[in-house]
Amino acid sequence: MAPLDGFGDPRARVIVLGLAPAAHGGNRTGRFFTGDRSGDWLFAAMHRAGYANRPESVRRDDGLRLRGAYVTAVNRCPPPQNRPTTAERDNCLPFLERELELLGDARVIIALGSFAWDGALRALRALGAEVPRPKPRFGHAAEVRVGELILLGSYHPSQQNTFTGRLTEEMLDAVFARARELAG
Repeated sequence: MAPLDGFGDPRARVIVLGLAPAAHGGNRTGRFFTGDRSGDWLFAAMHRAGYANRPESVRRDDGLRLRGAYVTAVNRCPPPQNRPTTAERDNCLPFLERELELLGDARVIIALGSFAWDGALRALRALGAEVPRPKPRFGHAAEVRVGELILLGSYHPSQQNTFTGRLTEEMLDAVFARARELAG
């Protein structure tokens, strides 16, 4: 499969940033968070928050449409052993930087996990945004202004987090509610 592009509303005020396409999800279907359990959680939450027209995404042509939101990832290809590397991140960052430039209406980035949080900070710094010092630490519901954008952290909706209760539907819904509030 070729590297994946982000998708969604080009006038999005909220960007949802993952870490990479899943081998049996985005890599198989050609769209981030599509056809896997992480996507089931993510799109259900986006639907409840009013950002998606349907609560699931099973294939690229399933009719899913995003309103006010855009979904992308730091890495564009599935990583070996499902563990993204810093070298892959660094190779893919220019693509994320370009997306951020093109999504000029964005006000909030929801980083799904610490890898996405770090990737967002690196991309924003490369675009000239002043990243606070010391570097802001990732955490669920962590929030920091970076230039014109607010970076909002959420645990990734992976099975590891959802099966153990580290991330609940209520927690994810609260992050999307906060993003809507911040995005105006």
